[in-house]
Amino acid sequence: MTRSIHEEKALKEARSLMEKAAASPKCLACGCFRQMLTVLETAVAGESLLNGLSEARQKAKSLLVEQQYDCFGCEVCYPPLVFNALSPALGEDFAALAVCPAEPVPERRGWPPLPGNYQVLRYQAPVAVCSLMDDGLAAAVAAGYEPGLSLVGTLQTENLGIERLIQNILANPHLRFLILCGADSEQAVGHRPGQTLLALGRHGINAQGRIIAAQGRRPFLKNISPEMVAHFRRTVEVLDLIGFVDSGGVIAAIRACAGRNPGAAAPFSASRLVEPIKGHLPARTVTDPAGYFVVYVDRQRGILSLEHYDNDSVLAVVIEADQAAGLYTPAIERGLISRLDHAAYLGRELARAEEALRTGAPYHQDAAPEERMLPSQSAAPCGTSCRESGA
Repeated sequence: MTRSIHEEKALKEARSLMEKAAASPKCLACGCFRQMLTVLETAVAGESLLNGLSEARQKAKSLLVEQQYDCFGCEVCYPPLVFNALSPALGEDFAALAVCPAEPVPERRGWPPLPGNYQVLRYQAPVAVCSLMDDGLAAAVAAGYEPGLSLVGTLQTENLGIERLIQNILANPHLRFLILCGADSEQAVGHRPGQTLLALGRHGINAQGRIIAAQGRRPFLKNISPEMVAHFRRTVEVLDLIGFVDSGGVIAAIRACAGRNPGAAAPFSASRLVEPIKGHLPARTVTDPAGYFVVYVDRQRGILSLEHYDNDSVLAVVIEADQAAGLYTPAIERGLISRLDHAAYLGRELARAEEALRTGAPYHQDAAPEERMLPSQSAAPCGTSCRESGA
C-alpha cells in the first residue's frame, strides 16, 4: 500500500524522535517511554502505518533498562512528541492513547494509600497544597506546620499524577480544599499539570476520560472512575494560586480555607478510611524490669539531669544534658528502658522538664498516669520523685 506524502512525513518525524529517545539514558529508565513502546506495539495490528516504525521500536525495546520512575517530567519529553507527530495521520482516537504509564498503582494500607512526592502533616486538617513542579515551595510550606494543612506535595504530569492525587485526597474525607501554587510547567511538551487539574475541578471529564478544556498534551484519566471524579469535584474546592511562589502567601490561604472548613465530607464509597481509635489508659501498672528514672532540673547550671535506679532503688546511672534528646539517647543506647510505655512516659517527662528549664516555669515530675500512689510514697518504679534544684 502506497503511503501519502503526509504519512511519510509523520513516520519520518516519529522515527527521528524515537531514535533520540533511545539515545537518552533517562528515557531508557522511564515508564513514560516504556508505555509509548507498548502502545505502539498494541496499536500496530490495527494500523498498517505503524509498521513503518517496527525497526525503530524493536531497537528501542532492546535497549530498555530497569524502570526507575514513571515520568521524569523532562524539559523535552519524547514519547508525547512521537504521538503528536503521528496524530495528524492517525486521528484523534490514536492521540487518546498517548498517556503516561497506565498501570494502576497498588494501594497500601493506611493513608495516603498511594505513594508520591508529598509530606503528610496531619490527617484531620482540611487543606492540601500542590506546589506543582516547585519542591522548594512545598518544603517551605511544610516547614510552617500550619494547623490547617494536611499534606503538601508536587505534581509533574497531567494524567497519572492527577489520578494519584485524587485517590489520595478522596481517601481522607477531612480534606475539603486543594490549593494549587507554584509555577506550572511551560515546557516543550506542555504537560501543564496545574492548568489541567484546575480544568478538571471546573469542567470535569468527557466520555473518553479527557479533562475538558485542559491544555496539557495528555489530559486523559484512565485509572479512576467518572464517579470518583464527580465526588472529587463535589467535595473538594480547588483554589487557583498558580504562579504564586511565596510560602507566606500560601500559608495565609491555608488559614483562610481552614477558617471556613465545612467539616468532613461524605466518604467516597470505594475508599478505605482510617477510623480514629478511642484512647484509654492501661488497666494496670507494669514495672519496667530495667528500673526507673528521676528527672532533675538544675537551674543553677542550666542543665537537666536524669538519674536511673534499679528496682531495689539503687542509683546506677546519671546522665546530664541541656536538652531532652541528650538524655533519652544515651538512656536508650545503654538499655535503661525495656518497655514502650516506660519510654513514652520518659519522653513526656523530659519534654516537660526541658520546657521548664527554657521558660523558668516550675517542674514537678509526675507519676505515670496509671499509678495509684499513697500520700506517703515519694518514688515508684516509673519515676515519681518531685525534684528541682534548690528544693
